[in-house]
Amino acid sequence: ALYQVIVLLILNFRGRSILNLEHESDDQASKLKNTLIFNAFVLCQIFNELNARKPDEINVWKGVTKNRLFMGIVGLTVVLQVIIIFFLGKFTSTVRLSWKLWLVSVVIGIISWPLAIVGKLIPVPERPFSDILQRKYVKKENQEDNL
Repeated sequence: ALYQVIVLLILNFRGRSILNLEHESDDQASKLKNTLIFNAFVLCQIFNELNARKPDEINVWKGVTKNRLFMGIVGLTVVLQVIIIFFLGKFTSTVRLSWKLWLVSVVIGIISWPLAIVGKLIPVPERPFSDILQRKYVKKENQEDNL
């Protein structure tokens, strides 16, 4: 989530120069930038769905084709996203993206995979942190009661 927020904020505030849209009119550059942000966000969500399938495993692809409902939902999301970008521009305030901007969107989404692997390698304690805090709080209360 932090990666998505950072990337989408950077695109929002510096996207015009990063995406080399200075030669476009202000209105067209703004629409292209906003469409790319929307597209990148949706693709990040799709890649996050894959990452979330197996939170304890690094290989998120294992058994993905066995779950037809999951495959259908991801496939439908991708198809709807393409339809929104290509055909529903007036309704959704989007514009068609060039193949280069589609590639940028996909790369932004794909980067979440190695970040998810790094996140999965961070050790997690067996006991929740809230239990540790409660235990100290309970001990302190018991000590005060004994006084």
